[in-house]
Order: sequence, then structure tokens, then C-alpha cells
Amino acid sequence: MRTLISTAFISLDGVVEGPGGEPGYRNSGWTFKDIDFVPEAYEIKGREQKEAAAMMLGRASYEAFSAVWPDMEEFADYKVMPKYVVSTTLTEDDLVTNWGDTTILRTLDEVAALKETDGGPIIIHGSASLNQALSDAGLIDRYHLLVFPLLLGAGKRLFSATDKDTQKLKLVEHEVYANGLQKNVFDVVR
Repeated sequence: MRTLISTAFISLDGVVEGPGGEPGYRNSGWTFKDIDFVPEAYEIKGREQKEAAAMMLGRASYEAFSAVWPDMEEFADYKVMPKYVVSTTLTEDDLVTNWGDTTILRTLDEVAALKETDGGPIIIHGSASLNQALSDAGLIDRYHLLVFPLLLGAGKRLFSATDKDTQKLKLVEHEVYANGLQKNVFDVVR
């Protein structure tokens, strides 16, 4: 069984929208505007590329990342790994041709079936709506969270507001950095 890992830059109040300066969000670029850069806080991002065997994205994140990541040296390991896009609207014609093999999955059942196959971990970047649906369906196994010491108020959140039973997490790795950033790695307890 494959491990599904959600990785996110997240504000203390749970917002994940617009961390890198994406247009359309009031606080866009919050990961670098008011936070001192501490390189060691981002070590986990390089580790994720080395440890992941595949990447999963929602449609909107795929469209944003596929426009820039294929040509960025810092994301070279992602270029060659298989990608899965969970979308009911994306077509094969919408896929870029310079970013390796990409498979479109239409349902959460297809995601669950993919998890049952052989292979290494699958990492999910961005994709707020997809993360919410996967979490609510009990399909995420681990969270890699870089928590920023900011309260952003409105914005897309990593976790849904669905009324559901408690889901217990086990903290397996953590660190606090001089700029107030926190790395928290949680395994989902089943």
C-alpha cells in the first residue's frame, strides 16, 4: 500500500491559499513578505522530492504548477516522476507535454485504488479542495506542515469544516526555527 502525504505551507489559522504570490488572493505571497528566510526550515521540501515516488495534484494546482515547475531547477526531481491529477473536468488535451507522465483520476475511489498499488509515497502539493476531500475520506496518511506564525483570516483552508468524527494524528517529527516557522510532521492514526 502506498503512503499519501499532504505537504503544505499553512498559516496558524489554517490558510493555505496564495503562499507563493499567486494572483487573486488578498494576502498572496505571505510565505516570504513578512517572514525572514531561514534555509534550514525548507530542508523538508528537498527531502520530499527525494523520497516521493509520484505527485498528486488537483486541477487548479496542476494548471498553476505545470506552467512553471517543469523548467525550474529546484523542482527537477518532480519533472521525471509520475503525476496524478484528480479532476472531473481536465482532459488529456489540457496536460502539458514537458513534465513527464500524467494520469487523470476522476474519483476518490480511483485515488483509493492507486493507494493499493505497489510503489513509493505519493506527495500532494497545493490542492486545497483535493486535500479536504481526501482527508474527509480518510485517504491521507501523513501531513508535512510548515506552519507560519501568521493569522491570515479569510482564504482557502487545508482542512474542511465537515462535521465528522475525531481523526487522531501522531507527531513524528517537529522543529521550530528562528523566524517562528514550525515544521510538524504527523502520521494519521488508524
